[in-house]
Formats: sequence, structure tokens, C-alpha cells
Amino acid sequence: MIDYSKIISKNVSDIKPSGIRKFFDLAAQMEDCISLGVGEPDFSTPWNIRSEAIYSIEKGRTHYTANSGLIELRQEICKYFLKRFNTEYNPDNECIVTVGGSEAIDLTLRAIISPGDEVLIPEPSFVCYSPITTLSNGIPVSLKTTEENEFRLTYDEVKKHITPKTKALILSYPNNPTGAIMTKSDLEDICRALEGTDIIVISDEIYAELTYGEDHFSISSLPNMKERTIVVSGFSKAFAMTGWRLGYALGPSEILKQMLKIHQFAIMSAPTKSQYAAVEALKNSYQDVIYMRDEYNMRRTMLVRRLREIGFDCFEPKGAFYVFPSLKPFGMSSDEFCQRLLKEEKVAIIPGNAFGESGEGFARISYAYSIKKLSAALDRIENFVNKL
Repeated sequence: MIDYSKIISKNVSDIKPSGIRKFFDLAAQMEDCISLGVGEPDFSTPWNIRSEAIYSIEKGRTHYTANSGLIELRQEICKYFLKRFNTEYNPDNECIVTVGGSEAIDLTLRAIISPGDEVLIPEPSFVCYSPITTLSNGIPVSLKTTEENEFRLTYDEVKKHITPKTKALILSYPNNPTGAIMTKSDLEDICRALEGTDIIVISDEIYAELTYGEDHFSISSLPNMKERTIVVSGFSKAFAMTGWRLGYALGPSEILKQMLKIHQFAIMSAPTKSQYAAVEALKNSYQDVIYMRDEYNMRRTMLVRRLREIGFDCFEPKGAFYVFPSLKPFGMSSDEFCQRLLKEEKVAIIPGNAFGESGEGFARISYAYSIKKLSAALDRIENFVNKL
């Protein structure tokens, strides 16, 4: 009998499963459950994008592309980023098309991390950063953000955690799960904290188009930051293309050259039909992005208002499509509150501690759902709170 515990990598076996998927799976098994847990747009991919993918298949465009992606797509990505966020990249050697933004994060960390290197990760944060750091033989170092500071990362928090082993800082703004954003002034403070170091910034900007009241500002556009920043983004959120699995990385050619080697051997190239669809998205679908953003904004306003009326302390998110209300008035841990809500009212939301220890006492609620579904869920949440 094989003892698989001796075979499986300790790095892998020590990683905890995603707290998001745990509640998603429980909700899927429960009849009449309303799940507000998954960060996926409820909109279908705009028809012109789908049509372009169909056309590409009909034309027999079913072969591998260049490892770094279709040159037409890389050109459009670089044009888009220059127009929207004021940083110029060379499509020939400063852009790689990846299988979702997650692969871009993985490639970056594997390309720069040596055993024992430290990666600074602000929390609460997207669940993949710490595990991927560990799988790259790095050491995740948590930086705490607080509701009192609107979950923004501060100069002091970065500065006090920098050591000779610090290799990278991950910035994830607009933020999942809190909906926080970082302003130009906030990012300038982070740049000051990094002065005199060679620390690389991994800026996950997948929600860049989903901000409310203030446009996203990319740290890559600040003086002397392009040379030390890898921008990670993709098409999943803004263009409602989660299932197409398409992302990209932008950054210094010296680093991307190493990332491309990993991508070549592990993946080969991103899905061809998805790449043709993404070209169409960047050329002709920005109005769809604006429409979806306006819809999210309406839902955001309604959700924050109702949660406050019910009795939650609720920070007003300014980006992404999540709210992160405090559960502290109810005297329960994040897990207890969410489990009881699921059991008693059949509403699934995600405990804040799934996104790091500093998320304890909060919960993530996605508003990438219809007003009708959100309203029904809020009625159940209100009923649950009233019974407490």
C-alpha cells in the first residue's frame, strides 16, 4: 500500500483549500440557496466578442499562436494601456498573453523568487497570492490594512516590513475582497517606501475598469516605477470573460523574458479563439464595459444602503464588485456568522478570514448579481439579523 503522504509535496499538502470554494460548494448542494459568494460577472460576454470567437473557429484559426500571444492582441493591449493608464509598453517584448490573470501572477513570482525570498502581501487580499508565493519557495509576509484607513496600504506598513530578504510587493487595487482603491497620492507614498531598494511591484489591476467616482491610477505610470513593476490584468472582470481564461502581464523585458520561458514549457500559448475574441473586445466593446460598470454602481449603492439599514457597519467600496461589511456588532466570528446565515436563511457569503487574518470580523458579499437576487438575499439577511 502506497503511503501518499510521503509522495505528495509538503509545499502543496500544507496549503489550505480556498475558503471561497468551500462556501460555494456548500451553497451548490442546498436547494433554494442564494449565493453571493463568487466573484464572477452575471453578464454574458458581449455578443460581438462571442461572434468573433465563432468566426475565428469557422475560419480554421485553431492552431497555436506565438508563445507570447497574437501580435495583434499584444498591440491592442499596449494601445489600451497607454490610452487608459498612461504607460507605454512594447508589444514585442514587454507583453505576454496568459491563461487568465492568475497565470500571470504565477509566472511573475516563479520568475523572480529564489528560496527564502519574502513577498509582501497586503491583507485582506485575493486568496491566491500567498499559496503561489509558497509554491514558488518564497515566504509570504502579511501587511495589515484596516477599515479605519479604508483598507488602503500605507507607507508605514510597507516600510516596517521591508527586510534584506524582501523581493516583491503585491498590490491588488481595486481590491478583492474589500472594494478599496489606492489614489495617486497613496501610491506615491508606497513609492517613497520602496526608495533605495530593488523590490519589484506586482500590480494586480484586474478590476481597473471597475471604479466608482474616481478613475484607476496605475503605479506603473509614476516616475521610475515602470522599470520595477509587473502589471497583471485580463479580460475576466471588465469584459465579462471569466470562462475565456485570458489575461496578460506587462513589464520590463528582462523579467518578461524569464516569465516567457516558464509559460513556454508549462502552457505553450493561451487559447487561440479567446485571443481573437479579446482583440475584438479591446477594439469595439468599451461601451459594454461602461454599461456594466454603471449597473454595478447601481447595485453597489443599493447594497451598501440596505446593509446599513439592517444594522451593519459597512465601508463604502469604491472599486471592484464587492462589499466588505463588519460583523463585529453581532458578536460572532466570520465563520460562525456565515455558516449560520447559510444554514438558517440559505444565503451564502464568504467569511472575511478566507482572505487573511485581518479579514476576521468581516464578510465579503459580491454584487455581481441582479438587483432581484440581491434584494431577495438582503431580505433573508435582514430576517437573520432580526432573529439574533
